[in-house]
Amino acid sequence: MEQETLPEELADALVGVQRLIRRRLRREMPVPPLRSAEVELLRLVVERPGIGISEAAKELYLAGNSVSTLVNQLARQGYLVRETDPADRRAARLLPTPAAGARLGEWRRRRADLVRHQVSGLDEADRETLLAAVPALRRLADSLREEAGRP
Repeated sequence: MEQETLPEELADALVGVQRLIRRRLRREMPVPPLRSAEVELLRLVVERPGIGISEAAKELYLAGNSVSTLVNQLARQGYLVRETDPADRRAARLLPTPAAGARLGEWRRRRADLVRHQVSGLDEADRETLLAAVPALRRLADSLREEAGRP
């Protein structure tokens, strides 16, 4: 791989792996199926219970009304609870339900099993290369996150 083609090839590979993992998990997960945006919102609320809708929208790089729609869908399915923020009665705080924790835990377990199985089928050199690449990929994600937060 040439240095000048690295950005495009890396982006294509990452998107392809993520898409295939998502599709495989969607087929295996119990109903109702959750879209990737719903899973991302659930992950965020489980990690940061009490987060507000506008803060969640900023964190997920989505419009506030899009997050409100996701919240309504997830609340109807029993995964999120919306509480009034005591500091600002106009704002809502999002809390995960036990069902959300269970669903997300199952999703994480199945994702890890799927990736573990696929990685185990690779030769030792590929497994070592992937292991060595994880810290750089995390730094890349941090850099993208930091850059997105700048005006």
